[in-house]
Amino acid sequence: MKGIILAGGKATRLRPLTIVTSKQLLPVYDKPMIFYPLMTLLNAGIKEVLIIVAPEYAGHFLHLLGSGKQFGAKFTYEIQESPRGLADAFIVGEDFLDNSNATLILGDNIFEDNFTEAIRSFKSGGRIFAKKVPDPERLGVVQFDEQNHVLQIVEKPKKWISDYAIPGLYIFDNRVCQFAKEVKPSARGEIEITELHKRYLALGELDVRVIDGQWFDAGTFDSLLAAGKFIAGQKKG
Repeated sequence: MKGIILAGGKATRLRPLTIVTSKQLLPVYDKPMIFYPLMTLLNAGIKEVLIIVAPEYAGHFLHLLGSGKQFGAKFTYEIQESPRGLADAFIVGEDFLDNSNATLILGDNIFEDNFTEAIRSFKSGGRIFAKKVPDPERLGVVQFDEQNHVLQIVEKPKKWISDYAIPGLYIFDNRVCQFAKEVKPSARGEIEITELHKRYLALGELDVRVIDGQWFDAGTFDSLLAAGKFIAGQKKG
């Protein structure tokens, strides 16, 4: 298993904070944001990590994280020239993965849960996660049965199908790079990760795990503040 952190993009929703630096380098209480998804991977035993960054900030990430030696890991860096969608991470990272299974985590997603068992137990197919949220209509949601078999996935549903959103952590087997190259861009010109989920679902090879702890998609001012307050509370509690 190898890991990928997708930390590209322009983060226009967080301007002026992101005029001079990457969103994933902004502080969340006492650490840069990227430390949190990075530790999610490292704590699960993943020691080879690809960090995908925007070209203008590549040097910033390298200066902060280095080779990975200080973390007991090996880091590789790739440039994503423009944000082409989440599934593009598997096209950019094809050489790095070299037919390995992959765990992709978004660089602005912060989780309380420990994913060691979910990652180490993975064998093949695809695995996504589900978190109960109050506003599923804003997100990609998953409907599943009592045995955690995925029934359907809908991006920003106009009518209710489920209270469970799909956070930015995904596990796929070594077919994912080829599947990603076969995804046609959506109306907004992006290679959508939902299409990868649907591909594995159609094959009957997609499962879901429910997470109970806190999850923050720290891409807005409010969520960035909430994540910082949560981390501070944990440290001081």
